[in-house]
Amino acid sequence: MSGKPAKTRKAPSKRQVDLSPSEKIDARIASLTDWRGEKLALFRKLFHQAGPEITKEWKWRGTPVWEHDGIIAVGDAYKNKVKITFRQGAFLPDPKNVFNAGLDGNKWRAIDFYEGDELDEPAFMELVRQAVAFNTRKKQ
Repeated sequence: MSGKPAKTRKAPSKRQVDLSPSEKIDARIASLTDWRGEKLALFRKLFHQAGPEITKEWKWRGTPVWEHDGIIAVGDAYKNKVKITFRQGAFLPDPKNVFNAGLDGNKWRAIDFYEGDELDEPAFMELVRQAVAFNTRKKQ
C-alpha cells in the first residue's frame, strides 16, 4: 500500500493559483476520474452538512483542509484510498469506530476509505460536529 498521493497532481497553472480554495478542491475532485473523486466529493458535502460554518482551505501545495476555529480535518486521494485525517481525532468520541487509521497517535486519527467501502454517514457527520465543538472549546 502506497502512502503517496495519487499521481494525478500537476504543477499549478497560473490560472489555478488565482482560484479560491473551493475552486481548487473542485479541480482536485475533477482530476480524480474514478471512485476516489466521488468519495472526496461526498466527504466535502458531508463536512458542509455537518457544519455549515466550516470553511474550506487549500494548504501544503495541494491538500483540501476543512477548518473551524482551527483545522478540523485534511483529506486527499491516494493511489488506492481516500484518507480523511482529523487533527484532534484522538480527543473525539468515536462510539461507532469510524476511525480506522492512525489509532496509535497522540493527536491525529484518520479514516482510510478503499473502493467499495461503505461510509456510515451519520457517524462521520457526528465526528465532524465533535471536531467543531472541540476546536470551539479549545479557542475559548
